[in-house]
Amino acid sequence: MFSLCYLPTAGRLTITIIKARNLKAMDITGASVYNEAIVFDVPPENIDQISLLIAVMDYDRVGHNEVIGVCHVGNRAQSLGRDHWNEMLTYPRKPIARWHPLVEWVGQSTAGGSQGSCNSLRTPPSP
Repeated sequence: MFSLCYLPTAGRLTITIIKARNLKAMDITGASVYNEAIVFDVPPENIDQISLLIAVMDYDRVGHNEVIGVCHVGNRAQSLGRDHWNEMLTYPRKPIARWHPLVEWVGQSTAGGSQGSCNSLRTPPSP
């Protein structure tokens, strides 16, 4: 579950990761951190061109991080991702929270540090 909130006057898009459930176990040592907010500067004239690919990652201290799954929101997303985006635009300045199912990520391996378009959404783990 995450919320989307757009402040058109400030040109600020905020996504807040609220909670997750039934995540696929990637290893036995995993831990989860939620209530993380990520803010993007998006001028109102560009908001229709923005699309977000949210990747849920399994952080490993040893080895490589693994993508548990992804979801897509924006005007070019399908069904729930597009509906959530449109509701955010309909109600500016109000956080709109929705559950999204994760789908399998078929992009590049994270072992080399590359994650395609997910790079801009990655945040370092909390210490």
